[in-house]
Amino acid sequence: MDLVLLDGFDLGLGTLFLIDHRAQHRDVMMNTVAPFWDGNETWLVLGGAGLFAAFPLAYATLLPALYIPIMVMLFALIFRGVAFEYRFKAARWQGLWDLSFGIGSTLAAFSQGVMLGGFIGGFKIVDNAFAGGALDWLTPFSIMSGVGLVCGYTLLGATWLIMKTTGDLQDWARAIAKRLMPIMALFMVVVSLWTPFVEPKVAARWFSFPNVILLSPVPIVTAAIFVMLWRAVERRQEAAPFALTIGLFVMAYAGLAISMYPNIIPPGISIWQAASPWDSQLFFLIGIAIMLPIILAYTAYNYWVFRGKVTGDAGYH
Repeated sequence: MDLVLLDGFDLGLGTLFLIDHRAQHRDVMMNTVAPFWDGNETWLVLGGAGLFAAFPLAYATLLPALYIPIMVMLFALIFRGVAFEYRFKAARWQGLWDLSFGIGSTLAAFSQGVMLGGFIGGFKIVDNAFAGGALDWLTPFSIMSGVGLVCGYTLLGATWLIMKTTGDLQDWARAIAKRLMPIMALFMVVVSLWTPFVEPKVAARWFSFPNVILLSPVPIVTAAIFVMLWRAVERRQEAAPFALTIGLFVMAYAGLAISMYPNIIPPGISIWQAASPWDSQLFFLIGIAIMLPIILAYTAYNYWVFRGKVTGDAGYH
């Protein structure tokens, strides 16, 4: 979830590079995330290390099951990182590096969505080990999830620009957000309705009585956030659209957690089965208790220092 909140908007910004070809706009877009983007990747590393330390069985199962999309994501992130630095220096080839940044960002977002779709669809497990093929993750559902996450990240990037920019770029971002909101709503509805058919246990959890009543606040709150997001954009509010878009992702992943619990690897490996030994968990907890507040404090301080609007006269060198 941290990866989505702190890395999703700059991946979405890269996708927006493929839509807006104006050099001045691209410069401002890049400058809005320049102080944050490399620090945001911390959560990707922390997530992978945390999964290995806390749930080694899940780590050992997910990596071979999703090896191809994971590698595509990592290479895409490396490529966009190189493009980020080079576009400011290689003026002659800036268009090429802009394209690289856009494609790398979009591929990384798409790969994350594909992994999510493959995860929801479940894996072939024999004796607590992955026993499927290298392309088992490649399904219509995972492809749709990939496209949906790209749209979601792009909406997150557009609302980030609404909050961080002014003038023509802000107006353009607002128009893009209006176009993306119904598309994201459609994807969320389709995924929500498709998931129970992918995994029957999910259907039983959501549509059996009394769960259908007890869990009804999730779709109701999600719909309410969509309405508030649309109104916030229409009323030309600046910070609210970004916060509300984050709220949509929080609700989406809350619904996913409800659907999957207690399994960490669908369809049958629970968090208890996948957990590392108690002493390893304790060692990991101590490390997290020390490092996580430091990382959060630094991240919060970074966002505080670079708060406010970014204009054309600001620059990354």
